[in-house]
Amino acid sequence: MSLSVKGKIEQILKPESGVSRAGKEWNKQEFVIETEEQYPRKVCFTLFGDKTSLISGLSNGQEVEVSFNLESREYNGKWFHNVNAWKIEKPAAENVPETPPEFRTEDIPPEPEETGTDLPF
Repeated sequence: MSLSVKGKIEQILKPESGVSRAGKEWNKQEFVIETEEQYPRKVCFTLFGDKTSLISGLSNGQEVEVSFNLESREYNGKWFHNVNAWKIEKPAAENVPETPPEFRTEDIPPEPEETGTDLPF
């Protein structure tokens, strides 16, 4: 199941790492966004392995769209849920300059020269 949600980064948690019982090294980083709905919600996402680099360069208060998968698993009769992010994008509006470039008189194209006819070509 793949979903996406937009919101502002509320908090970036410290990276975690360790070694599994099988002896494999792992690392993860979690972050929280607040959605932009009538009733905003806070959602904590998890990044695993090489996906942890997706959060680098982002900061609290920044608008993002997060693509994620939901996953549930049972352990000792209880169910645990993961919200695993796999893509983080900044909205396109952030890449647009805030003000247009200043207008200059050099930007006006030259007047066409008279050809002696009234024809437009």
